[in-house]
Amino acid sequence: MTTARYDVLGIGNAIVDVLARAEDDFLVRHGMRKGAMTLIDEARATGIYDAMGPAVEISGGSAANTIVGCASLGGRAAFVGKVKDDELGRVFAHDIRAAGVAFDTPPASDGPSTARCYVLVTADGERTMNTYLGAAQDLHPQDIDADAVAGAAITYLEGYLWDPKHAKDAFLKAAAAAHEAKRLVALTLSDAFCVDRWRDEFLGLMRAGTVDLLFANEAELRSLYQTADFDSALAALRREARLAVVTRSEKGCVVVSRDQVLAVPACPVEHVVDTTGAGDLFAAGFLFGLAQGATHERAASLGALAAAEVIQHLGARPQASLKALAQERGLAG
Repeated sequence: MTTARYDVLGIGNAIVDVLARAEDDFLVRHGMRKGAMTLIDEARATGIYDAMGPAVEISGGSAANTIVGCASLGGRAAFVGKVKDDELGRVFAHDIRAAGVAFDTPPASDGPSTARCYVLVTADGERTMNTYLGAAQDLHPQDIDADAVAGAAITYLEGYLWDPKHAKDAFLKAAAAAHEAKRLVALTLSDAFCVDRWRDEFLGLMRAGTVDLLFANEAELRSLYQTADFDSALAALRREARLAVVTRSEKGCVVVSRDQVLAVPACPVEHVVDTTGAGDLFAAGFLFGLAQGATHERAASLGALAAAEVIQHLGARPQASLKALAQERGLAG
């Protein structure tokens, strides 16, 4: 097997996040489920934007945040995702390239506008997301460069991208190219409500070996196995997954494989400002560590470090060099 050109290549929704602080009663008034990600149409997007307070625009998207995190750790990273050739599309492309990520997906010249996610952050740091997917849904198999995928140690997909049919086909094409090159394929379940929509297909991807590594949080894991009992869901996951990581917020994470269940603690955090991107950045650390040949424990510790950095400020991308933080903690190399 040839040396990887990239440590991680991510495939996901190319989204610009529009963040604002909000009170709980704002969420109630606008019929939002606190802590959930809800798909909305363009009219609803306009209504929310008009009603929300002062906002900050930051390029986002779950897998894109993960890939930026990989680059911040010193990894060679690439991203595949669709934007339109409009103002927000140009913002997204500039930001991800400025972070050191290869981004070569051609923008759409017509059709829906670039995706955006209205993120309402309440005083407890919880985020409620309203996502207009727009151009992001128009990712097609022809947008997948099989050679680029074959050159990545790990190809990573966000579960949110499983909604549109063309995007689903694009991921399956990428997974086939990765496995043909004897590379790894990872999937994040993204959201418990996303799991509700696609439970059988996500389980099928794992059982068929299409996915080698699964990321989930506790709510997503319970949804996947339709049980309130964490231990029984974990036992089911261990029987089925080649490798999986379950994040548990301040309780750290559990790395699950056929031969072990490894608990790794979270990094201490002084003050939680915004939990947006915690799971995305955890995945960044774990994927980067795995691509570099680190043990599962060290990879999980890198994930915990990256997650801790991102929840201490507004926005879902690192503001400090994760590579420098890892070196300070003795986790680099």
